[in-house]
Amino acid sequence: MSEQISNDEISLKELIDKAKEWFDYLFSQWKSIVLAGIIGAALGLTYSIVKKPVYTATLSFALEDEKSGGGLGSALGLASSLGLDLGGSAGGMFTGSNLTELFKSRSMVEQTLLTPVLVGTDTISLAEMYIRNQEWREKWNKKPKLQHIQFLPNVKRKYFTRVHDSILGVIYEDLSKTGLTVAQKDKKVSIISIDVASTNELFAKYFTEALAKQVSDFYVNTKSKKARLNMEILERQTDSIRRELNGAITGVAVANDNTFNLNPALNVRRTPSARRQVDVQANTAILTELVKQTELAKVTLRKETPLIQVIDKPILPLPKEKFGKAKGLVLGSILAGFLVMISLIIRKFFKDNN
Repeated sequence: MSEQISNDEISLKELIDKAKEWFDYLFSQWKSIVLAGIIGAALGLTYSIVKKPVYTATLSFALEDEKSGGGLGSALGLASSLGLDLGGSAGGMFTGSNLTELFKSRSMVEQTLLTPVLVGTDTISLAEMYIRNQEWREKWNKKPKLQHIQFLPNVKRKYFTRVHDSILGVIYEDLSKTGLTVAQKDKKVSIISIDVASTNELFAKYFTEALAKQVSDFYVNTKSKKARLNMEILERQTDSIRRELNGAITGVAVANDNTFNLNPALNVRRTPSARRQVDVQANTAILTELVKQTELAKVTLRKETPLIQVIDKPILPLPKEKFGKAKGLVLGSILAGFLVMISLIIRKFFKDNN
């Protein structure tokens, strides 16, 4: 037992001596460590000066879909609050995470990038604004293949070349990885927030608002498409029957004019007027029903059309995150000093074992 205690004491003593030896070695190299800290502080300060501040634009909106409400929606909401999953929310095309993914889809982002914005006195697309902000034009001027590439606002996608598609793909990747965040704060609350981070304050604001409008229009048009098509068909049929009815009424008047003061014995001459009268009655009944169905279709369309209400819009000046000078000095000196100490320890370790 005493021998084990003695071995433990020796091991602890050796550990303390070894730590003291390493401390003395690093202390003997204090000049190198301090010099590295000074260089690191200078680099950190330079980085904080060169690094552009990042602006974040935030837009939040509430989504209300009258069609998805009612008793079933209330029952599902109650079940969800009790911790039960009835699987009723998976049937919607743009519910929950599906809607947030729609905001981050390449199609929506690229269509948003072609939205026109006013920058100074020029009307340019958001894609062109992003390119100027990244200073890509200066590099492209040296490449004939990219020198004349332009992204004009509201240009249809089919007119783009392979080079245009490639550049839009790069912009989309940059935005989706670092610049664009879409999240639903709570599954029980239909409020979605869009955050866009950029070194250009105006781009962050314009892109956030344009993306919200682009997705909102697409969402509303898609959700109400069937009801809108049905209403348009009924309106065309109503207009067609109304024209037929007007023609039939005119035909009755013409036939009556032709049989004015006709001999009562010549009833066959009154046949066209009777036929036209039947057309008037039939078209009147059809038109009455179509008008009724058209008004019902309009009500259905209003019910099928979801309401997207913007709650908060990005307001200038936007919140910005800047890499401070003090932070650059401290982090730069600590990181440089730590790396030098690690390198000194590794060098001594290999030197002692050789």
